[in-house]
Amino acid sequence: MALSIKNLEAERLARELARVTGESLTEAVTNALRDRLVREAGHKGDREQIRAEIRRIQARVAALPVRDDRTPEQIIGYDEHGLPS
Repeated sequence: MALSIKNLEAERLARELARVTGESLTEAVTNALRDRLVREAGHKGDREQIRAEIRRIQARVAALPVRDDRTPEQIIGYDEHGLPS
């Protein structure tokens, strides 16, 4: 299967990577893509951990007692027409 890249910057970067690593163009692109996939897989785990932490924080906040039973409008100080009350 052939891969045709019609982007001058992508071609320049691929050729530069091949030059500095001593790899063929195909090896450089393949290794770069493989490295990126590994990094993305690691980030997915990070994202899942962050989401889990956010859910834990949300649960803790939801369990806090209500210390001020005023409505948001009352707290802000505006009436239903958006005017200061």
